Amino acid sequence: MRGRQSFETWALSLLGLTVLVILWGAFVRVTGSGAGCADHWPLCNGEWVPRSPRVETLIELTHRVTSGLSGLLSVLVFWRSRKEFEPGSPVRRAAALGLFLMLLEGAIGAALVKLGLVAKDSSPLRALVVGIHLGNTFLLLAAQMLTWLFSRGTPPPRWRTHTGWAVALGLALLAMLGLGASGAVTALGDTLFPAQSLDQGLRADLDPGAHFLVRLRVWHPLLAVLTGAGVVYLAQQLRAALPSPQVARWALCLSALYVLQLGVGALNLFLLAPAAIQITHLLLADLTWLSLVALGASALGAAQPRLATAAS
Repeated sequence: MRGRQSFETWALSLLGLTVLVILWGAFVRVTGSGAGCADHWPLCNGEWVPRSPRVETLIELTHRVTSGLSGLLSVLVFWRSRKEFEPGSPVRRAAALGLFLMLLEGAIGAALVKLGLVAKDSSPLRALVVGIHLGNTFLLLAAQMLTWLFSRGTPPPRWRTHTGWAVALGLALLAMLGLGASGAVTALGDTLFPAQSLDQGLRADLDPGAHFLVRLRVWHPLLAVLTGAGVVYLAQQLRAALPSPQVARWALCLSALYVLQLGVGALNLFLLAPAAIQITHLLLADLTWLSLVALGASALGAAQPRLATAAS
């Protein structure tokens, strides 16, 4: 029992560290420090420990070090899952998936550096890889969240019992993945092509001759509102249909976070995307995604409520 409680702590620590690494990665982008180690990886400017590093180099190197620590912690959580849980356990499967996605996350990050898709690069390839990177990041967070939830006793999904809800949740997760990818590309456009005023930014967004990263910015707020309406509606429907304390808790958490996320997104737009608001926006996006994953796991693992029988 003590070993499994310890595992819960390690799994939650890994999740927390990964979120911090993601936020620091956003700081790397907004400060233009992605090329702080030039195009060298895993070395930094051809060295393991750069001498007389610039500020940009320190920022990028810190991101690499913390990413490496989260990778090592992923290996530890994977090893502990196989030690503490029986074969076929959902904890084992989630931890294995998390380790695979962590390795893929590192490979995508290395590709960004080696291909020069950092700093001031505004190519379509960078936009594509950034979107893929965000998608993999969300899936990685989902795997780590499920590892923690299953280790705490959340039942595995009852697919046959909740087929309809599983389809609805799958669509919601896909919509959130698409929204997250669009947000990553929008943030890239905000960083590379900052607006000098709200009016100037809106006119640039609608200008057919503007850079494609600028023209894409107008779609993210629209997608956010539409996706949010659907996700919050689904959360409340699950809360009403499945009388489970865990479902109710995560449904409320998801709804509150999404409303807050929309508010911070609007603030980000009106304040012309300052670095602190961008990072806060990303943090809320991560927490909203994790709440949706937790809601889905709790709902699909919940027992089907019994139908009341008419009194004879």
